[in-house]
Amino acid sequence: MKETLNKLIEHRMLERAEARQVLVDIAGGQYNTSQIAAFLTVFMMRSIRTEELEGFRDALLELCHKVDLGGHEPIDLCGTGGDGKNTFNISTLASFVTAGAGIPVAKHGNYGVSSQCGSSNVLEFLGVRFSNEQDFLRRCLDRAGICILHAPLFHPAMKNVAPIRRELGVKTFFNMLGPMVNPAFPKYQMVGVFNLELARMYGYLYQNTDRTFSILHALDGYDEISLTGPAKVIRNESEELLYPEDLGLRALEAESIYGGESIEEAAGIFLQVLQGRGSEAQQSVVCANAAVAISTVEGGSMTAAYEKATESLKSGKALEALRELQELSRIAP
Repeated sequence: MKETLNKLIEHRMLERAEARQVLVDIAGGQYNTSQIAAFLTVFMMRSIRTEELEGFRDALLELCHKVDLGGHEPIDLCGTGGDGKNTFNISTLASFVTAGAGIPVAKHGNYGVSSQCGSSNVLEFLGVRFSNEQDFLRRCLDRAGICILHAPLFHPAMKNVAPIRRELGVKTFFNMLGPMVNPAFPKYQMVGVFNLELARMYGYLYQNTDRTFSILHALDGYDEISLTGPAKVIRNESEELLYPEDLGLRALEAESIYGGESIEEAAGIFLQVLQGRGSEAQQSVVCANAAVAISTVEGGSMTAAYEKATESLKSGKALEALRELQELSRIAP
C-alpha cells in the first residue's frame, strides 16, 4: 500500500489492473485501517479516472456472492447517494411503484453512510428481511415482484471498509461503485449519480456491457430526477434533458422532497407515499423516477410510463408489493 499511496500522492493514476488488485488486497485483509482510510481520502481530493473506477468494479464483481434469480429479468433502481440533498427514499419508493407496474425489480442497496437514511435503513425498519438465500429471493420476485439485495450480504470484500466509511461519514468512491456491482447482474438498470462528470463516466462504462440502462443526474445536484429543474438522462443510444413540464408537472421546491431527520421519520414518509397519503410533490417525484425505470424496460414514451407509474401507486399495487415482501419476511424460516 505504501507504494500505491506514494504514487497517488504524486498525482499519478492507477491502471485498471492496479485498481482491481488494491481492492482485492483490501478484501484479503492485507492493509490496516489507517492505510485504507488514507487510500479512500486520496479519491476525495481528486477526481477518479475511468480506468480506476473500472478496476474497482471488476474487483467487487469478482469477489461478490453472485445470485441467480431464476429466469427473471429484473431492473435495479439504485442511486450513488452522496449528493448531500437529504431527500426521502425516492428511488426505493420508485422501486415498489415499478414492481407494482408489473416489472420485476432486484433492488441493490445499503445502510446510509453519507445520508440520514439509506434504503436498507428504511426497509429494515419496516420489517423487510435481508437474505442472500437464492430461493427466498426468487420467492420475493414471484410473489411481490421485487427482491432486496442488501449489499453487505453479497460483498464480503466490503467488511474491512464498512466501519471506516461509517466513521468518515462522507461520500467515497464506494458511493460510485454501488449501482455497478449488483450481484444479480440485472439486464436493466436505472442509475442516479451525484454529478455530471460521473454520469458521463457511467455512460462510457455501461456502453461496454450488455445492459439496457438509464443514467440520471438532476442538473441542480440530485442523484435522481428531483423535478426541481431539468435532469440529464443518458440511455444506450440517446441523451436528453428531461424537464418537469415534459411530464405535465410543475417544478418543485427543494423543501417539498426533504427526507426528515431520522429513520422513523423517513419510514413514515415512505408509508404515507405508498398509502396514497403523500403530498402531490412526493408522489409526482416518485412516479417520475419510476417512469424512467418503466421506460427503460418497456421503451415507449415517458408520458405513457408516467401514467403507468401513477396507476401503480394510486391503485395500491405498489403498496401491495411492500405488504407481500413484509409477509414473506415474517414467515421465512
